[in-house]
Amino acid sequence: MSFIIVIFFIAALILLISYFKVDTFLSFVIVSIGVGLALGIPLDKMPDVINQGIGKMLGDLTLIIVFGAMLGKLIAESGAAKSVGALIVSAFGEKYIQWGLMIAGFIVGIPLFYGVGFVLLVPLIFSVVNQYKLPSVYVGLPMLAALSVAHGFLPPSPSPVALIGQFNADIGKVLIVGIVVSIPSIIIAGPVFAKTLKNIKAGPVTLFDQKDTSSQYGTPGKFNSLMSALLPVLLLILATAIPYMFPGSDQNPVLIFFKAPSVVMLISLIVATYSLGTCQGRTIKEVMNIYLEAMKDIAPILLIVGGAGIFKEAMETSGFSKELADSLKELPLHPLILGWLITAIIRVCVGSATVAAITAASCLGELVIEAGVDPTLMVLSLGAGSLFFSHVNDSGFWMFKEYFNLSLKDTFKSWTMMETIVSIVGLAGVLVLDIFM
Repeated sequence: MSFIIVIFFIAALILLISYFKVDTFLSFVIVSIGVGLALGIPLDKMPDVINQGIGKMLGDLTLIIVFGAMLGKLIAESGAAKSVGALIVSAFGEKYIQWGLMIAGFIVGIPLFYGVGFVLLVPLIFSVVNQYKLPSVYVGLPMLAALSVAHGFLPPSPSPVALIGQFNADIGKVLIVGIVVSIPSIIIAGPVFAKTLKNIKAGPVTLFDQKDTSSQYGTPGKFNSLMSALLPVLLLILATAIPYMFPGSDQNPVLIFFKAPSVVMLISLIVATYSLGTCQGRTIKEVMNIYLEAMKDIAPILLIVGGAGIFKEAMETSGFSKELADSLKELPLHPLILGWLITAIIRVCVGSATVAAITAASCLGELVIEAGVDPTLMVLSLGAGSLFFSHVNDSGFWMFKEYFNLSLKDTFKSWTMMETIVSIVGLAGVLVLDIFM
């Protein structure tokens, strides 16, 4: 009965947004209250669910998204994104630009949290789109597919790390095998699938518009542009590598502080304020005006992401995620397929990849031991399942839709299908490796 209730309210959410044209954030609030009450959350507890849902979701993402938008706006307006785009094109050629962006997305996605990687890479996508007049979804989807795969499959992303702990898997083995599984997933869901999306028309995108200021300030050099854009990546790679080089240092308060994604983005923003701002002749006031424009543009995205957090909190508070996983546990399927299926269904219902994977793992620990399944493959199976069919209850869906200014229909055709392909191909790769491991 709970499953029918959730399906009903997800359908209601889609209808409110697409057919009745109700504001997306308001739709999330209304539907979240409805599904929470229908699933048994007491009326007097719903205000806490709303507040905690917004707080938990935006508490992790707000500073990352805002600082990332500021950095992206400055990178775009200073001409740095154009320089980086030209560098990538010169390395791979315009014909293979998708492959260059895809590789960059995968490399960047390994050390970065998903939110950081998304807001960092989107300006680079639009720099190529604006300069070479290519379709934005066609160009950008392979890079974001690579980023998504790294987020779902590979440590040190939060979900894979949590699964490694639950199944007592070896982190090095998960990383190596995960890369093997990732390669076909990214290629098929990226450049191959993107060929079918050339006709998708994105709306006008203003967040990363590149104003022609070269006559007034000049364009920053390629090295300056590249280092300013990639500084968050380099800092997080360094913070991730230090505990391996110096065991025990991961408990150092200074390292814990400086490896936090929000702190990394703040440091990068401060550096870029000089390297792409005042160093190029802009005054601090002019740089701050750029940041103010970025904050205005980013506000609707933050509200939508917060609305998705309310829906997710209602699912967790009601106990629906755990109930669903337990009801599917007894199905007569191969453990790896069962793990993927449980995770995929939870993902469709609650939106969060991390919540889906961890919830499924909590029900499958004994199954892994009893069935003799390689824990590395189970981690990857659940990681693949956690990416399945991203839709309106997933913040990533809305970030993609709003950044690329797409209709709901085209977001389903591009983003949702890409995530689904990644998930299915990932499972297929895991099952093939199970034959040999």
